[in-house]
Amino acid sequence: MAELSRTVEDDTVAAPARSGEATAPRRGGPLAVRVAVRIATAVARRALMLAVLLAVVFVAVEALPGDAATATSERGDSAADVAARRHLLGLDRPLWQRFWDWMTALPTGDLGTSARGQKVTDLLADPFPNTLLLGSVAFVLTVAVALALGCWAACRPGRPVDRIIGHAATAAFAVPEFVVSVGLLLVLSLWTGWLPAVTLTGADGNPTTWTMLIMPVLALAIPQTGWNTRIVRGALADQAATPHVEAAHLDGLPVHRVVLRHALPGALPAIAIGIATSTGMLLGGAVAVETLFNYPGIGTVLAGAVAGRDTPLIAGVVICAGTAISVVLLAADLVRAWMLGARP
Repeated sequence: MAELSRTVEDDTVAAPARSGEATAPRRGGPLAVRVAVRIATAVARRALMLAVLLAVVFVAVEALPGDAATATSERGDSAADVAARRHLLGLDRPLWQRFWDWMTALPTGDLGTSARGQKVTDLLADPFPNTLLLGSVAFVLTVAVALALGCWAACRPGRPVDRIIGHAATAAFAVPEFVVSVGLLLVLSLWTGWLPAVTLTGADGNPTTWTMLIMPVLALAIPQTGWNTRIVRGALADQAATPHVEAAHLDGLPVHRVVLRHALPGALPAIAIGIATSTGMLLGGAVAVETLFNYPGIGTVLAGAVAGRDTPLIAGVVICAGTAISVVLLAADLVRAWMLGARP
């Protein structure tokens, strides 16, 4: 009986090992939990960063001279009229209370009311998609050109092409977006007349032709292409010193195949993080670029909101842009974690 009991126990323990269907939940369960915890932690951390940023926005606008009541007052308004408007906008309440009310309404999708009595969500309904379109096109262009130039330079290390690409990338990143915008305006509009100098919008609030996107996209993409080209080249240079890449060279494989098939996959985690950081720079640079080209995005809205000391509208722009940046950064973190975890 004792031997039979031991035999039954051994079969019970060994059965899951022989059944892939029984062991899969044991392997998949903890992994799924770890991934979920990592995602939840990253989301919570970035949500906390956004909350801190919004608090800074409220404090910074409060520190500016004047307020929304005086900035939006009409000529001839008396002190009593301004005071009544200040009470109507809730500016006579403590700052922390206004911030708390705005934050508690945020989960419901309510971004508050602007100083001129319009819903912030309505004011951003058209400009924010336009900015996302501009930033997305510039982002895709940046990634494609940076990968191409970085890989091209890595295929010819130390040669003139590598040095030219490196110097050009450094120079491109060193030039601010508004300087690039002015240069594009001079060359492509004023001197050659190839492209319109400003963006004309139709009845729907969108640019009338796609050609009006070319210069704003280039103004945003050129500096970030330089930055990401340097990142791609540096990540590939680090991978060139790894044993499997050196072994591929010793096997006599073509240089381009070594770079694309052996070095690039290992460099992707660093490249993903570098490219993700460009999202914030693209959206930040969009403020100046959209103003210069009269592009109907959040840049123009933000400039007017700052001039009018319109705290809810400024906070609405910040939360929209911050959410978009956080999503891209979270995706880059997940790609990096997956790539590092996929290594043998």
